[in-house]
Amino acid sequence: MGERADAGIGERVADWFAAGHRPLPWRAPGFPAWGVLVSEFMLQQTPVARVIPRLEAWLARWPTPADLAAVPPGEAVRAWDRLGYPRRALNLHAASVAITERHGGVVPADVDALLALPGVGPYTARAVAAFAYGIRVPVVDVNVRRVLARAVRGVGEPGPARTREEHELMESLLPADAARARLANAGTMELGQTVCTARTPRCEACPLTELCAWRAAGYPAYTGPAAPKQKPYAGSDREVRGRILRELRASELPVPAPRVEALWPDAVQRERALAGLLADGLVERAGDGYALPSA
Repeated sequence: MGERADAGIGERVADWFAAGHRPLPWRAPGFPAWGVLVSEFMLQQTPVARVIPRLEAWLARWPTPADLAAVPPGEAVRAWDRLGYPRRALNLHAASVAITERHGGVVPADVDALLALPGVGPYTARAVAAFAYGIRVPVVDVNVRRVLARAVRGVGEPGPARTREEHELMESLLPADAARARLANAGTMELGQTVCTARTPRCEACPLTELCAWRAAGYPAYTGPAAPKQKPYAGSDREVRGRILRELRASELPVPAPRVEALWPDAVQRERALAGLLADGLVERAGDGYALPSA
């Protein structure tokens, strides 16, 4: 890639964020590292408004990793409710077990140790290190990628992910001071979520107006490769999987096979979805029916 961000971008964003931002739970002083980790799992492909009440309920029930590790993984899937992508619940449960067994029940601060946890990728590991422990590491999500693409690279869309290069680019704009770097990380994410949005960016409200390469170039249309788009939910295997899981979450007892069969008319698609749930460990056979995983 080769770009380096204007040295003033990180400081400008840090000042903007420090002056005022949304009061989200995981930004509160003293919010625990476990809470930050849970929130990051929940926020993957799920809107903030849906996450907040589920996060609060989750932490009230399982305030530490050891609390979650002590229950069957099926309880995590049940409590996940309708946040979507329920494998995240299984991964979070597995991460709680690993934290309890390997780290004495304390969420690690080291990025490599975090990456070794089930379900934790480059973004989540750095987000926990930066936001829970104040470590100076670049945090890059889709919102940050869009700000980098526009403000630094001068293009309207980030296109397909280039993880290593985008981490290097974000690293180049972070202030040297760790506390300021934390503000710049959180602020760049907030900027992409609330101002530099995908469809209707509010450039008049942006703190980077004078530094933005995309604006300086006259807002050229994006002509590069498009990022992959998710297929529609309606009628998809994801919808079938969701219906099956919803039925199982609502029952403390195994759900008989005929009840599962009645959930979707297309037998081939239903069996494919069910086979996927079984393979993913989200569902297990229980006698003549099915249940959430018990171990």
